[in-house]
Amino acid sequence: MAAFEVVAKQFVTHYYTTFDGDRKSLGALYRDNSMLTFESAQSLGTGSIVEKLANLPFQKVQHQVTTIDAQPAASNSIFILVTGQLLVDDSEHPLGYSQAFQLTQDPAGSWFVQNDVFKLNLG
Repeated sequence: MAAFEVVAKQFVTHYYTTFDGDRKSLGALYRDNSMLTFESAQSLGTGSIVEKLANLPFQKVQHQVTTIDAQPAASNSIFILVTGQLLVDDSEHPLGYSQAFQLTQDPAGSWFVQNDVFKLNLG
């Protein structure tokens, strides 16, 4: 497994474990120039992204990842596409979703989310 694939898998595991447990804690993964597009609504910067994620209209969520595809990208970046299902609150009917991340490495060597696009796969 290539190094970028290892980073991608570790990131995805950490991201969804944190999201499902305490999504307000996801702020550490973003920077002031990060952008989230969640169901076509854009949020720019850590504060705006955390506010969006914290105020989603459900209390409990459980992500079930089906696939993780990763590619190395320009400028010390990794592009990741995740597909899966999620259960919200007490629903017994999972919702399909796709989420794309672009991770970028900062000068200190830490990875952060530069871009994040989330879509439910309905219909």
